[in-house]
Amino acid sequence: MSHRERLLAAARRCLVTKGYARTTARDLVAESDTNLASIGYHFGSKDDLLNLALVQAQADYVERVLATATTTGGRGDRRSRRRESWTDMVGAFDAERPLAVAFFEALVEAERSPSLKAQQAAAYREMRRRVAESLGAGFDSDEQRDAAATYLLAVCDGLMVQWLLDPDAVPTGDAVFDAAQRFHGAGRAASARAIRT
Repeated sequence: MSHRERLLAAARRCLVTKGYARTTARDLVAESDTNLASIGYHFGSKDDLLNLALVQAQADYVERVLATATTTGGRGDRRSRRRESWTDMVGAFDAERPLAVAFFEALVEAERSPSLKAQQAAAYREMRRRVAESLGAGFDSDEQRDAAATYLLAVCDGLMVQWLLDPDAVPTGDAVFDAAQRFHGAGRAASARAIRT
């Protein structure tokens, strides 16, 4: 494994064990068995290394959830797969807690770091693109599909925040899916009533 790969793996482990704000360059060197110069050579700075590791962790998480939602192999119809993806997402919160905390630490830091803000914005653009791509047909325009992807990410992030603060109060993935179906069904019914009147 190259120094670059070792540093990225170490950064991910440090994000889990120490968090974003408390990981130092020396922690990364000790965890990767490399040297301080390697960080600068491969990434420019400790912050850029941590940012990349965090963006990769976010992308991996999104891909795992999307894999459930879009799988074609004998796991039911599209609606069932989407229900299962919400269940998997909420079920993964415990395992992903340290990275979720690191992500929110980085969001706060992004307000003071233009490079981190740009990296996080780019990561969200990519997540929106992947989620929009997974939604498939059924939208009048790409803009409408992108808005739906943004909405889904906002719900996921909001659910994660609530879970971080009070895990026992967050409903199961099944309950969230059912509530979303009722909410959207009520919205469609209200729109239809408005059109008829």
